[in-house]
Amino acid sequence: MTQTAGQVAHSARASVGISTWLNVNVWHWRLATLAIAATVAAPIVVVCAAWLTPSGEIWRHLADTILLELIRNTVVLIVGVGAGVLVLGVGLAWLTAMYDFPGRRLFDWALMLPLAIPAYVLAFVFVGLLDVSGPVQTWLRHNVGAQPNWFPPVRSHGGVVTVLVLAFYPYVYLLARAAFLSQGHAMLETGRVFGLRPWSAFLRVAIPVARPAIAAGVALALMETLADFGAVSVFNYDTFTTAIYKAWFGLFNLDAAAQLASLLLLFVALALYGERRMRGNARYDVRGGPGRTKRYRLRGGRAAGATALAASVLLFAFVIPVAQLTLWAWSAMAQELDLRYLRFFANTVFLGSVAALITTFGALLLAYTYRLRPDRLTRAGVRFATLGYALPGSVLAVGIMLSFVWLDQRIAGVLAHWGLQAGLLLTGSLIAVILAYMVRFMAVAHGPVDSGFERIGPSLLQAARSLGCGTWEILWRVFIPILRTGALSAILLVFVEVMKEMPATLLLRPFGWDTLATRIFELTSEGEWERAALPAINLVLLGLIPVVMLVRRSGTQP
Repeated sequence: MTQTAGQVAHSARASVGISTWLNVNVWHWRLATLAIAATVAAPIVVVCAAWLTPSGEIWRHLADTILLELIRNTVVLIVGVGAGVLVLGVGLAWLTAMYDFPGRRLFDWALMLPLAIPAYVLAFVFVGLLDVSGPVQTWLRHNVGAQPNWFPPVRSHGGVVTVLVLAFYPYVYLLARAAFLSQGHAMLETGRVFGLRPWSAFLRVAIPVARPAIAAGVALALMETLADFGAVSVFNYDTFTTAIYKAWFGLFNLDAAAQLASLLLLFVALALYGERRMRGNARYDVRGGPGRTKRYRLRGGRAAGATALAASVLLFAFVIPVAQLTLWAWSAMAQELDLRYLRFFANTVFLGSVAALITTFGALLLAYTYRLRPDRLTRAGVRFATLGYALPGSVLAVGIMLSFVWLDQRIAGVLAHWGLQAGLLLTGSLIAVILAYMVRFMAVAHGPVDSGFERIGPSLLQAARSLGCGTWEILWRVFIPILRTGALSAILLVFVEVMKEMPATLLLRPFGWDTLATRIFELTSEGEWERAALPAINLVLLGLIPVVMLVRRSGTQP
């Protein structure tokens, strides 16, 4: 949701020059912001610098075997998922925002629920259900007499694209729906006055106005697609993320993994550039808000068709997967619910809690520094520090690992002068995992924290400063109590995202330090769908928390 012009101007007047009339030196705050930005930049620079030592033999092997397949598969995913989430997300958003039909009140918010299911969980549920040995094909063979080759193969281009579309369409649905609700019927009625039919008015009026929101949603879905590792692994569908894993753990060549990561980074950059080009200089506003849209009532066959479409998407994207996970988890609970599982759960909660607290504290520093000195340097530092969400976890893992290897070598060299022996102090430690989480999810924490700062006027700071409070005391005694709700939201959001994160955890975790996500990867790699259901259903239940928050903030209409 963007601000109106008046709000932006008020915010600018409230922020510009705060450090001047507070009469404080903010160099240490700016230094902290630039340090966070440099932490985000380091993995990118290290990954790109891997080309300085090209692995010729490895690349010849990749070129002769799978490189063209990696590029082809990645392009297929970008085109297929991009088109799928665009059509499905925009279509459902338009349907629920502008029309009234049976079940609309339920579908209005329930179509956001698939956000709670990680893509790799949805993937193994679909493969487990629809594979040759799965219950669906088995039932068809026994009761209908279907031949084994009659059913379309689930492990295919179409299968993986379908699953990723069902997993990521809510990004487009959520933003497009907000944009359509802000338009109401006024703009469409204006188009009708000029002779446009309903379909033409939709294409020529509603879509162009909502284009910034739609472009942002598609870009989010594509970045999640490029970053995905678990779902494509379940489908045995080679992409750059799986190739990075194989180069690291199969070929034991971290430089080759870094060069593959740089190519993946190129695709991410192209996705971001495409979103900027689609959006241009446009911005979208949702001032219309819920409650102002008068919906057209559908009747007869059209109403039944609308209900059937929304129900089908919700059924395949959420209801069936959750029901199947519940059945599998119940049957495997006696086998899986033991001390090992409790250790996986404890490791996951520990990493999520530590990473959430550190990341939220970093977001507080970024937002507070910008209020103290909102100049170009600080603004650039904040923007760069929040770019990590666009970086795939596998790219971050490679960059952080190479950085820590270099640092360990330098530390060992210094200690050797003193006659001390040092092993790998940073490489393969929890510090690497938590740093990856912080870089990846800083933008997630920064959003609610920054929104909380926007609601605080400068008069409160003036009063605190007049009472002799320093910048740290103002942050601790003035800002943090007011920002309690936003900070708790940030902690919760980062906590859930960390628990679901698979590639960074899988590549960077210390030996034997498994989480629920890595446990799911290990079990699905062996085709143990039922055993993987117990940790998966826990992640789904936790994932419902931020979805409920989104539903409440989206202001669903009665």
